[in-house]
Amino acid sequence: MQRRDNPFHGLPSDWRKVRKIDAHNHVNGGASNWGFATNDDMIEAADRLGIEKMCCSIPITGGRLATPEEVHAANDGVLAAMRQWPDRILGYCFVMPGYRDESLAEIDRCLDAGMIGIKLYNQYKYSNPVVFPIAEKAIERGVPILGHAGHPTDAETLASQPNISDAADFRDLAFRYPEVMLIEGHIGGGGDWEWSIKMLRDCPNVYLDTSGSGLDDQVIERCIAELGSQRLLFATDMTMEGGVGKILSAKITEEQRGDIFWRNMQGILERRES
Repeated sequence: MQRRDNPFHGLPSDWRKVRKIDAHNHVNGGASNWGFATNDDMIEAADRLGIEKMCCSIPITGGRLATPEEVHAANDGVLAAMRQWPDRILGYCFVMPGYRDESLAEIDRCLDAGMIGIKLYNQYKYSNPVVFPIAEKAIERGVPILGHAGHPTDAETLASQPNISDAADFRDLAFRYPEVMLIEGHIGGGGDWEWSIKMLRDCPNVYLDTSGSGLDDQVIERCIAELGSQRLLFATDMTMEGGVGKILSAKITEEQRGDIFWRNMQGILERRES
């Protein structure tokens, strides 16, 4: 029996052993530092939380249009982490869709080196035709696109991220390309999450990841009620303790928890081209 002064009181006794694949995280590389002092620290945190694998990227943020050379260097940082921890780190290839030919070549380079998906940030809305060739490449290679997203309602965020994509942009791209696998990032950190969930009810090829520093009550339960457990992906986006805790504390079944923690992302990984 767990004592009430135990900091893990209320959690399943074997919660660390429950399989977990983090669908949205980041590594340090080159000039980019994503919060942990070192990647070793992130691996240690994953060990403490029982996270088996982490799907990571190094996006270039701030809304600026990075050069192909900068993008290449960022992806090299992810590839280096993959080589150092081949059983723990899976990579997303970050690209800048405005550089069409360079982006398509970079995706092939990174996927051929073992990456498992594509990462887009906030430089272009995903309903913008400039993104369409990226979606077609993802379909061709059988990999998902993880997209930074949010439905901000405050003037400051809207001004700082004028091209941030929301669920309507994911919906537009999903309807245009029903074969593409899209992951809308951090439902717990992107503004009006209830609006986002409802907008994606009839988009079966769009998954929501559960990351985000927001820990609002009933987010996971509402996602399941509207979309079902098979369209949710466990993710932390660096908020690792809270990311695990919000799934463990949700009032859901063990089967649903397994769907979210690992089964759904494993299914996406298995759809990759042979």
